[in-house]
Amino acid sequence: MTSLADRTEDRWDDGLIARSRPKAAEATADEGIDGLGADEGDEGDDALVRAVSGAGSDGGKSAAPPLSPEGQALRLRLDALRQLVGLSRTRLDGKTLAEAGRVLDEAAARRGLSPQHTVVAIAGATGSGKSTLFNSLAGVQISETGLRRPTTAAPIACSWSDGAAGLLDRLEIPGRLRRRPRETSEAEALRGMVLVDLPDLDSAVGAHRDHVDRVLALVDAVVWVVDPEKYADAVLHERYLRPLAGHAEVTFVVLNQVDRLPGEAADLVLDDLRRLLDEDGIALGEHDEPGATVLGLSALTGEGVGELRELLGQFTQEKGAATRRISADVDRAAVRLRPLYVADGHAGPEIGEAARAEFEDRLAEAVGAYAAGLAAERAWRRNAGKACGTPWLRLWRWYESRRAPRTLSGLAALAAIGGRGTAVAEAPVEQEVTARQRVEQAVRAVADEAVTGLPDPWAQAVRETAVRGAERLPEALDELAVTLGAAVAVPSVKPPRPAWWPAAVLAQAAMTLLQIYGGLWLLGQIIGILEPQLMPPVLLMVAGIVGGPLVEWACSIAARGPARRYGQDAERRLRQAAAGCGRARVLEPVAAELLRYREVREQYAAVAAGGTKLSTTRQ
Repeated sequence: MTSLADRTEDRWDDGLIARSRPKAAEATADEGIDGLGADEGDEGDDALVRAVSGAGSDGGKSAAPPLSPEGQALRLRLDALRQLVGLSRTRLDGKTLAEAGRVLDEAAARRGLSPQHTVVAIAGATGSGKSTLFNSLAGVQISETGLRRPTTAAPIACSWSDGAAGLLDRLEIPGRLRRRPRETSEAEALRGMVLVDLPDLDSAVGAHRDHVDRVLALVDAVVWVVDPEKYADAVLHERYLRPLAGHAEVTFVVLNQVDRLPGEAADLVLDDLRRLLDEDGIALGEHDEPGATVLGLSALTGEGVGELRELLGQFTQEKGAATRRISADVDRAAVRLRPLYVADGHAGPEIGEAARAEFEDRLAEAVGAYAAGLAAERAWRRNAGKACGTPWLRLWRWYESRRAPRTLSGLAALAAIGGRGTAVAEAPVEQEVTARQRVEQAVRAVADEAVTGLPDPWAQAVRETAVRGAERLPEALDELAVTLGAAVAVPSVKPPRPAWWPAAVLAQAAMTLLQIYGGLWLLGQIIGILEPQLMPPVLLMVAGIVGGPLVEWACSIAARGPARRYGQDAERRLRQAAAGCGRARVLEPVAAELLRYREVREQYAAVAAGGTKLSTTRQ
């Protein structure tokens, strides 16, 4: 390729010199002279190349026509992106959302300007022939061409119709660099197009590259001009084409200077160019499919320029380039935002029933719900034993209860003397530490379950919400354990009684009466008041003595079920109280954060739904 270029270098340079503009038209734009016509004697040259100052136009703003289906879809996506940014501001930093905000700002600015115009930039590397192609499309010498590099120092615009001043103001192109094409029948096909010639993208002057980057971010479409020598340049592909691969529908790639390629060399170079573009991820608009247009031409000889002019004319008349460009910008922003809203986990993160149950079980352990239930069960059975036990056993228990405090105090004193009082005092502290650890472990476990499938920023937000909710949770559970736990562990003086309770009390009273009656009968016989008859009173006494414990044993067996239910009810109440406290402080805030994420995820889905390319038909 290089040797071929070397062989044709002299012919190319001679052609450039031969086609240079007349000396009479050498006045610079800075001097305010627009004498850039093709012929010195043409009286209409001044009108053909007059600056587009915006006078007599709408300043680039006009009433918006009814939206097309593509425009309506884009508006929905922009609304979703706006809501997405609003919902994410408190969860993501401003730098992360900066690109999405820029897309929204630029979309609003472009949609507020003329929809009847299509702004197309011509970009390329040094020596690719951008300015020559620009002049060829305009039909008049506007942009300087020559051997000096770089030739184009600032963007130059050419508008085929009035009303584009606002668009050019947005591109920061001054009035002295705004031109009009030659009025010909060919120019009529490009009515509505604004063509911008950019400086070299690989210029050694940093200001030139800044111009290129700034304008490329604002135009509706780009014509990339490459030459046979540098069509595979790394700067072009890595810095521009590859990052803008999603903008294929508003991209034209032109292989210029095909006149320098003999025989089938032009087709071979075009095929290799298409291969490189495919590696860059740029879809090619072949077989009537949407994508980038690739063609070869020679701006110097005019070969292929007419085809490009026809394609640009059809592209301009569709009036959908701005919509497709903004949609591509939204696609690009959505791809970059995807890791912030979509992870490899399940689509709808939530707190599962198993995680909720485990969380409630851990809280119940922390407040001692199971132990409180056992205590309530024992207390109920103890009360049942007091009510259904024999009078003699009740007297004995009363006596034990009277002497128990003195015994316990003596044991406590002995323990203090023996140095074990500290261990007794430290037990509640150890229990409190253990309960707090259980609560913290429960919160961590439920937070880990909730963040499964969440992107890192939202997972962090959920964890912080769980931690904030759990700050006062151990104290609240301690209060429950002290108040409600003591209430359920010790039943009231008159606990709920089963239906058989009165019968058991009467049976126990009857057994006691039998003992008393048999004893009095036997005593009367001993004293001599009654006639001797030993067996009947003895049998009555034995029946009462044996029957009382039997009744008490039967009552204890019958009391197991109600006592167990009473203990389970006590455990359930304390468990429900602890679970309610955990739900209010941890689960509900976490669920609210997950709901917020789902809302954001839905908005992101609406934004990313436009990944299906808007329809474009370019023959």
